Amino acid sequence: MNAIKKLGMLVLLLAVPAMANASGAAVHLDKAPINLQDQASLQRGAKLFTSRCLACHSASYMRYNRLNDIGMDEAQIKKDLELPDDVKTGSTMQAAMDANSAKLAYGVAPPDLSVIARSRSADWLYTYMRSFYVDTSRTSGWNNTVFPAVGMPFVLADLQGEQALETEQHESHDVKKLILKTPGAMSTADYDKTVGDLTNYLVFMSEPSQLVRQKLGWFVLAFLSVFLVLIYALKKEIWKDIH
Repeated sequence: MNAIKKLGMLVLLLAVPAMANASGAAVHLDKAPINLQDQASLQRGAKLFTSRCLACHSASYMRYNRLNDIGMDEAQIKKDLELPDDVKTGSTMQAAMDANSAKLAYGVAPPDLSVIARSRSADWLYTYMRSFYVDTSRTSGWNNTVFPAVGMPFVLADLQGEQALETEQHESHDVKKLILKTPGAMSTADYDKTVGDLTNYLVFMSEPSQLVRQKLGWFVLAFLSVFLVLIYALKKEIWKDIH
């Protein structure tokens, strides 16, 4: 009997990943335009993050001076991100609103976004920030097709505009589709590019050292390649008289 129970538990554990994939299969995720070598994109994303996201969300594992890695010096960080005089570039990115106030306002404390790109994935974030729609039944007035019943208000609504979730008939089955009803300050293409910049920055922020690590990796591979050539030449020199 114990053997049967153990076998059943093993089957259940093996099925968990498949169930997880199946549960997320209903949501189509668009491919995020990630390019960590594009410093201009990362800098635009950093500006948008600090101006829109840091109002409620913190990034407590990220320091402002890590933006040096994407080409921003201390003066540029202070100026472009409009940091108050009492905020040092060595400080971590803290939310303007404290957690208790945010919880009272939204019903839940906004999560820290330091590693959100690693926990959610870049494609999820890119699609999520383009999938808000007006929902008058919600307290915030907004909902999201990627994250149904989301508590967060749509802080980029002035840029994208207002979308509506409509149902269309396709071959005898209903298909829900987001339709832009009220345009925002940006065209759809420009908004997608802006969200791409923000997603790009969130990916960088989730592991700032990866840029240095990748550069170091190329140096290591180059060294090993040269070392391999030298070792091969040495081996031929040692064995040439034996053969």
